[in-house]
Amino acid sequence: MTLDKIYQAAFTLKDAARKTDLIKAPLINPESDVYLKAENLQVTGSFKLRGAYNKISRLTPEERERGVIACSAGNHAQGVALAAAKNGIRALICIPDGAPISKVEATRSYGAEVRLVPGVYDDAYREACRLQKESGAVFIHPFDDEDVIAGQGTIGLEILEQLPDADAVFVPVGGGLISGVAYAIKALRPECKVYGVQAAGAPSMVRSLRDKKIETLSGVNTFADGIAVKCPGKLTYDLCSKYVDKMVTVTDDEIATAILALIEQHKMIAEGAGAVSVAAAMFNKADIKGKKTVCLVSGGNIDVTILSRVINRGLIKEGRQGRLTIELIDRPGELREVSSIIAKLGGNVISVRHDRSGEESDITACTLSIGVETRNRAHLNEIRDAIIKAGYRIVA
Repeated sequence: MTLDKIYQAAFTLKDAARKTDLIKAPLINPESDVYLKAENLQVTGSFKLRGAYNKISRLTPEERERGVIACSAGNHAQGVALAAAKNGIRALICIPDGAPISKVEATRSYGAEVRLVPGVYDDAYREACRLQKESGAVFIHPFDDEDVIAGQGTIGLEILEQLPDADAVFVPVGGGLISGVAYAIKALRPECKVYGVQAAGAPSMVRSLRDKKIETLSGVNTFADGIAVKCPGKLTYDLCSKYVDKMVTVTDDEIATAILALIEQHKMIAEGAGAVSVAAAMFNKADIKGKKTVCLVSGGNIDVTILSRVINRGLIKEGRQGRLTIELIDRPGELREVSSIIAKLGGNVISVRHDRSGEESDITACTLSIGVETRNRAHLNEIRDAIIKAGYRIVA
């Protein structure tokens, strides 16, 4: 990898990819000067177009005639499909069958042939390799390729152009994105810290760097499908070993909270993989107090069918939604009394379930499960304490 390759990629991409905005985000972490690099607003909704287009633009006429094949959880698929279409090249994309429907249909809309493969990214990768040997098509790797990495590295150039004195950058880690960004930033501003972020349920690069060897996970478990990678690539591992200062993880609940914050504070939609950088800044996964910090929001292609569930998880994590299960005597007026306590303290009852069937409860007792909306966790605890003070027993 060289800076020249990244600058060449930037020239190649000047008419194909947007120079995305760097947006100030003062509420993400009040102790840090936070900015969002909005690659979720990139063409195709993800940074992946940069690497795919840079790679495909460098194919020889003979390679173009053979067509291209790729594997992806969705975003690289769209980047390859669009880049191939712009260059008049056939494209076949293998996608895990659990990928969001929106990503699959978007890939098809760009004219690529889609092959759904049971399993996760690594299963799609194996199938793509098999099909490549059969067809002779050119394999466009989603991250372990110098031209792809150089394309992603153009984001690092843009960050330093937009914020020359950046102190820290959080980058989602699947593979090629952080490799290119870290190389570019360290080459131009070595004092800037580069932090890689993975989902706690898919920490392949975290473990590999910790143990100083490439490791393959037995499985992954996260809704951040774009970074649900079992095994890092060799190029990406080598570059991360040299240029990434620290790797951190965030939980799915923390990712959901970050997605909710982006929606509420900045009217921005991020997918799970794209929001891990914001989650890392929100929950202080590295020391960024008093520093100019960039969170790279790598993509916004979240399936709307799971967005409501993600928002609910974020609300629960922040204590803005909760459930109180109360044991009380089964007699008229009890529900009114409990509801009155909640209302007086400014809470909002959103669901009620009354149950008389508890085998371990007193025969004249019942349980009342109440869903409430509150301002924050402290408000929820205030309501809980008031209910207990009124003589009721909260069992959950």
